[in-house]
Amino acid sequence: QVQLVESGGGSVQAGGSLRLSCAASGYSISNNYMGWFRQAPGKEREGVATIYTGSGSTVYADSVKGRFTISQDNAKNTVFLQMNGLKPEDTAMYYCAARDGATDSGIWLLRGYECDYWGQGTQVTVSS
Repeated sequence: QVQLVESGGGSVQAGGSLRLSCAASGYSISNNYMGWFRQAPGKEREGVATIYTGSGSTVYADSVKGRFTISQDNAKNTVFLQMNGLKPEDTAMYYCAARDGATDSGIWLLRGYECDYWGQGTQVTVSS
C-alpha cells in the first residue's frame, strides 16, 4: 500500500521559512516524478514544484520561483520543499503527489490528473 505522508507545515510570519517533507512508503521515489501542489480556500489546486528524481531535474511555478526549492533524499525515500521568503499568498494546504511508472520524459510542472498517489496534506499559514 502506497502512502505519502507530508509534514513540516505550520504558521509563520511573512518572510519566514518552512521545510516540508514527504515521506513515501510502499513506493520508491527513485526514477519517478514527484510534485508539490497547494490549494487555498476557494481556489483551484495548483502545481508548485516538480522533480524527476532520476536526473534531479526540477521545475517551479512562476509564483514560487527563486523562493522554493524541491529536493530529494533517496536513502530516506523522501522529497522536500524548502520554502523561503514566504508571503501571505502562499497560505494553503500543501500536498505531495507522485506519478507512477513514468520514464524520463524531460521535466514539466505536474498536473494533478497526472499523479497516481497523494498525501493527506499539511497546512501552511503565512501572516503579514
